[in-house]
Amino acid sequence: MQRQQTRVSNANMMRLSEKMSRFSWALFTPMCIVLAISVVVLYSAGHGSWQPFAFPQLLKMSLGFVVFFIASFSNIKLWIKSAYLIYAVALLMIILVTFVGHTGMGAQRWLNLGFMNVQPSEFIKIALVMALARYFAWMNSLELTQIKNYIIPILMLFMPFGLIVAQPDLGTALSLGLITVGIFYIVGAPKKWFIIAIILGILAAPVVWYGGMHDYQRDRIITFINPDHDARGVGYQINQAKIAFGSGGFLGQGYMHGSQSQQSFLPEKQTDFIYTMLGEEFGFLGAFILLGIYTWIIMILFWCAKTCRNRFGQLMCFGFMLNFFIYYFINISMVLGLMPTVGVPLPLMSFGGSSLLSLMFGFGLAQNAHIHKDQQLSARGS
Repeated sequence: MQRQQTRVSNANMMRLSEKMSRFSWALFTPMCIVLAISVVVLYSAGHGSWQPFAFPQLLKMSLGFVVFFIASFSNIKLWIKSAYLIYAVALLMIILVTFVGHTGMGAQRWLNLGFMNVQPSEFIKIALVMALARYFAWMNSLELTQIKNYIIPILMLFMPFGLIVAQPDLGTALSLGLITVGIFYIVGAPKKWFIIAIILGILAAPVVWYGGMHDYQRDRIITFINPDHDARGVGYQINQAKIAFGSGGFLGQGYMHGSQSQQSFLPEKQTDFIYTMLGEEFGFLGAFILLGIYTWIIMILFWCAKTCRNRFGQLMCFGFMLNFFIYYFINISMVLGLMPTVGVPLPLMSFGGSSLLSLMFGFGLAQNAHIHKDQQLSARGS
């Protein structure tokens, strides 16, 4: 008993040098590789110029590394104590978007801070993971089978979910729902609940189709089913993406020589469709290598979660792993025509600050959980 208390005390007094020795380079390295690939592709998207994409993205990455290292080396108790507060702030920002949000590309999703536009829906993903990790971390197996203990987490989901759908941003709303369902599964919610939820979802589909979707959203689904539907209108993006990706062949057309992207036939090549640009210039091989790096990241996050001895850190790693996987799964499926078009960026690759900063914060939290993986924690963060 005394030896265990000594070990906990030593963990509480962990010095920076000790934290550095526990730092996971296996997680940090692939993150940096993807960021480097992003700059290379964005430089090409700017037609061989640092403006308007590559240099601004480098500045955002610099801020992202500051956020990453603060999140990595802070005491994990800070994140336990502030998990609900961070969620509340992120939710408040989404509420503010409803009233004073900046509109772009037909959607009201951003807050104008003067020096940059922030998309709060990107930050709520990480905030929700933190809040759910704290909520479930100290529940026993009996409590995790009682439906009353899932009322608060469901409210945590639906409060931002409804506001984000109204922006409209179905891609982010879908991501939030999948993250929450994934965490419910991880903590051990009864399997029959998931079957009931699927049945209810199927029954609700007609109501959502006719009463909960905009015309352009229905058109995107119709275009997914029938790619030739309105090929010059709603289907233009995905058809151009397929042409660009297919024209890359195995080795690609060459750096800064993509015909579709360099001649501006490919819309949003720096954001949602950056994977297509990568495939056009570097071919199937380049696209496959990036997918392999993403898989490497998922495996390391899974390993960090499995080796973490405190439940809060474990759930944070699992939650962020789900978040990261959903990000790139939806984006890549979308640009390849395997899913309807939704506004989900490619993680660490797409141009933009909100997604990048939220992801680097999430990587920092995963590093933090790994560094403090042997530390015993209480619900009060003591």
